[in-house]
Amino acid sequence: MSKVQSYIPASSLDFLKVLRENNNRDWFNEHKDEFIAQQAFVEDFAGLLLNELNKEDLIETPSGKKILHRIYRDTRFSKEKIPYKTNWSGSYTRATKQKRGGYYFHIEPGNSFVAGGFFGPSAEDLKRIRDDISFDAAPLRKILNSKSFKDNFGTLQGEQVRTAPKGFDKNDPAIDLLRFKQFLLIKRFSDEEVLGTSFLIEASSAFKNMRPFFDYMSEVLTTDLDGSVI
Repeated sequence: MSKVQSYIPASSLDFLKVLRENNNRDWFNEHKDEFIAQQAFVEDFAGLLLNELNKEDLIETPSGKKILHRIYRDTRFSKEKIPYKTNWSGSYTRATKQKRGGYYFHIEPGNSFVAGGFFGPSAEDLKRIRDDISFDAAPLRKILNSKSFKDNFGTLQGEQVRTAPKGFDKNDPAIDLLRFKQFLLIKRFSDEEVLGTSFLIEASSAFKNMRPFFDYMSEVLTTDLDGSVI
């Protein structure tokens, strides 16, 4: 590990702060070289995080550069027409159909976090998850109540239906879990932590602690009731 590439420098957060106050194309074009320089630091970080992930998981993404999301906003269907995002972010896809779940990092002054899970499961996948939870919620509750889960993520997060999903009883003992439409694990970091020397390891550790949840979901989504691969 070299001296620089492990960490996000303060200049990368500072650039986002100034961009937030000057979110227009003229300013951005005048500071394009600075953007490229700061983005390069984040690309290096994304590549190092990829290496850490691949030590215990298998990721499809081939390079740090391809991990990063574009800074340009899609304003076609948005009421807010500012042209640029004010954060750095990137995501990783787990390799093979048998490994479900994805990893995400978000770096923004005052709002940095790593996350993982299922942002928009298909109707078919959501039904399989809910059926399994209704049949026996104990395996999932064991994961959610574990010390490592609570220490890292607190509680399961994501959008929920207000009452009961269609086809499920509102009095189901697992109704608190059945209401979820998304299944997200989020760990937040202060600016000081993002700029610290251990951010790479802390982010990697958070991803590692997601895997019991991913393993549970992968089994639910890729095997039938007899345990055979779908």
